[in-house]
Amino acid sequence: MIDNIMRGMCVLMCALGLYGCGEYQQLLKSKDPELKYQKALVYFNDEQYIKAQTLLDEVTSYYKGTDRSQDVLAYLSRCYMGQKDYLSAAEYYQAYIRNYPKGRYIVEARFQVGHCYYLDAPDARLDQTDTKKAIEFYTQFIELYPESPYAEQAYKEMNELYDKLAYKEYLNAKLYYNLGTYLGNNYLSAEIVAKNALKDYPTNKHQEELNWLILQAKYQQMVHSIDSKKEDRAREAEDEYYSFVTEYPNSKHIAAAERINKEIKKVLQ
Repeated sequence: MIDNIMRGMCVLMCALGLYGCGEYQQLLKSKDPELKYQKALVYFNDEQYIKAQTLLDEVTSYYKGTDRSQDVLAYLSRCYMGQKDYLSAAEYYQAYIRNYPKGRYIVEARFQVGHCYYLDAPDARLDQTDTKKAIEFYTQFIELYPESPYAEQAYKEMNELYDKLAYKEYLNAKLYYNLGTYLGNNYLSAEIVAKNALKDYPTNKHQEELNWLILQAKYQQMVHSIDSKKEDRAREAEDEYYSFVTEYPNSKHIAAAERINKEIKKVLQ
């Protein structure tokens, strides 16, 4: 008796699974666009984004030119977000912005374009095109909707992106520094890149390391300078030393900075 009940439950579960699969296949064959749209929303809410996207794609042309069209486009964008296909999501959100500049999802769309590029932005060592795009779209969003509930998140993520760009410049400056005097005065190049990073990204979290690199570069330019310019280079390095220890008195680099200063004083005696 128990075996028969268990066997019956297994058959029922298999049937339900097949019905779920069969239901979706029947939806794909259906000629009812409203049914497909409503079921797409059900799949979306169940986080079955591929099924939802497929159904929405099939009804896009039917609803074109109607009020429902912007709902379809908004949900297609969200489906790509759910699939973590951020570049496709960005394209669909931008299509929404072009087609419905005053639509009911416009605030979401403008924010999400920046957010998509933010999520797709790679490590600082790689190309930062998407990072710059995210900053561009976030800047536009904040200018248009400073009071939006999304604004705080846009500010936060934009600052993270600025930090990433600053770190990339720090890595570039460090590369020049490590090249030393190979094929020219790379210490000067390191100094220039680091200073530009501080100017371009004044609130970045890498300021201490950038300033420390500038002090090191100044010192190395003194060390490798010809005698007629060594004293001038020493005074420049000394100015940088005092600026650094004043700004960062508790820096982990203080001991190394003091050693640099001792060498500077030897030149200036």
